[in-house]
Amino acid sequence: MKDIKVIIAIHKKFKIAQDKMYLPIQVGSEGKRDLGFQKDNEGDNISSKNPYYSELTGLYYAWKNVKADYIGLVHYRRYFTKKINTIKISNRLDKVLTLKEADALLDKTDVILPKKRRYYIENLYSHYKHTMYVEPLDETRKIIQEKTPEYLKEFDKIKKRTSAHMFNMFIMKKEILNEYCEWLFPILEELEKRIPPKNYNSFHARYIGRIAELLFDVWINKNKISYKEVKVINIQRVNWYKKIIAFLKAKYLKEKYTESF
Repeated sequence: MKDIKVIIAIHKKFKIAQDKMYLPIQVGSEGKRDLGFQKDNEGDNISSKNPYYSELTGLYYAWKNVKADYIGLVHYRRYFTKKINTIKISNRLDKVLTLKEADALLDKTDVILPKKRRYYIENLYSHYKHTMYVEPLDETRKIIQEKTPEYLKEFDKIKKRTSAHMFNMFIMKKEILNEYCEWLFPILEELEKRIPPKNYNSFHARYIGRIAELLFDVWINKNKISYKEVKVINIQRVNWYKKIIAFLKAKYLKEKYTESF
């Protein structure tokens, strides 16, 4: 069986998957109450930046401190699954991707990604512009143009694409993870300097984690990384009515999102 560690980014008490592949990491643990999990403020870390980087402080911790041949990232309320996504809420933790299933998938690929999320009436850029403050995304383009211009053409496709691998979720070979993080975090650090997150309220200050979601496919596509897509299962029930109403208000009434769904 392959040496696979998939971190579960968690910031509050919550029932989690028990398969031995999973490693729960308390993200943003610096100065917070100990939840009884591995904390992301040990070793080389950016735990204190969690209000801006969200689950990426867990990714950074895994990159710098977790030793395994494959590293992954999921969320306490969102996992990979090979099962259908219509089962009862109470049974969903029993349906998350197992070590045995991940091992079999990784016989055929070096990277596991979530099924693409599709935005049928908008492209990625317009959706971001309607729901969030777009200035940090525009500044990201400038940073890429300055620091890694070979990625600019792929970044500009954000304005045309209507789907993406979201949630900052994956399982990949550690060597590939190293290359990705070495590219990603310098861009995010420069963005943080140019547009301080404290300029926004607590919800919109997390723009760094959200922009990383869009940058992921920029890196994957530019480097022609092959992958297998796997369905995502939500452990909590999604309020689709509330989500759709918020989207319509953002698109037609120019009301930015105020909370996560």
